[in-house]
Amino acid sequence: MKRLIDSGMEQLASMLFRMGEIAQKTVSLSIVNYLEGTHTPTQVKQLSDTLSSMAEPIEDTAFEIIARFQPVASDLRILKSYMKICYDFRRYGRYALDISQIYERLSGMDECDTSFRKIIEEMGLETLEMVGTSIQALKNHDAAVAKTLSEMENRVDKLYYSYLDKLIETKTTTGCTISSLLVVRYLERIADHATYIGESIVYLATGEKMRLR
Repeated sequence: MKRLIDSGMEQLASMLFRMGEIAQKTVSLSIVNYLEGTHTPTQVKQLSDTLSSMAEPIEDTAFEIIARFQPVASDLRILKSYMKICYDFRRYGRYALDISQIYERLSGMDECDTSFRKIIEEMGLETLEMVGTSIQALKNHDAAVAKTLSEMENRVDKLYYSYLDKLIETKTTTGCTISSLLVVRYLERIADHATYIGESIVYLATGEKMRLR
């Protein structure tokens, strides 16, 4: 039997899934543009702004559900997780915008050495996969898929530190090194937020609190 609260929960889930789709598009556009040089800063800015504007209605809907329907513990667990995930989606958009602005100011990978390019390309693709996986896990409330983000995040961290090691070895400062250093840091942070989303999904699906980082 469907409860009164269920319609509100379904509406909230739909809003959050839509936010996730836009967040994935924002990150993908920003990373691909940085790697390939097909930059559209205005579109990334618009998408990032859209994510920011979606956060407040999601939070308001969650509080309205709590105030009107007296949710049980399992409902509260989902609501708490959804609100945390909403914040993480917003951070996806913020870091995507940061990458876009770095490209606009310092350019992309045109001047980068091949070895630098390879690391950043791998890191970008791995980060994009993490974003997609976090959204897939959310839509299915799939704790098992969410837990796979831990190993993916480890690979991103490994690439991040290998980039830093290579940067130290070069002992030179160029537009590429400055630009790419900032970008790999933003990619690392996006990956972190993907694991935070994974932790929230494990919690809402199972009640288990765990760290994936």
